[in-house]
Amino acid sequence: MSTATWSKDHALALLEPLRHEPGPVLIALQALQAEFGYVHVEAVALVATFFNVSRADVHGVLTFYHDLRTTPPLANAIHICVAEACQAVGSRDLEKALKNQYKDQVTDAYCFGNCALGPAVMVNGKLIGRATAAKIAAVIR
Repeated sequence: MSTATWSKDHALALLEPLRHEPGPVLIALQALQAEFGYVHVEAVALVATFFNVSRADVHGVLTFYHDLRTTPPLANAIHICVAEACQAVGSRDLEKALKNQYKDQVTDAYCFGNCALGPAVMVNGKLIGRATAAKIAAVIR
């Protein structure tokens, strides 16, 4: 993911190669997010105009896909599994401690497929098994 500053001209340059792609709205939003870290509020109208679709169509795609974001990403993305297996080995207590320390950077998740090594936490894309606050602090930016 790039951290380029939003620019309408830069965004248009990213959209141009996608002009003839089938179903370009999702691809365009993903490309914009990859470049800028999020989909800027101005991108909805820009994408709609560029691909001759309604703003409602673009907004629908943007809000349907959970991975698309409309705000700059947080410094750290901490996802803690709160599914049953991880809860059984203390994920809810760990969740409370993490939310106290890292506030809005912590979100619930349901199963990373690492049940035998719970509690499982994903920090900035890195899976941590048998997670503790200390292990998480070691990989925080």
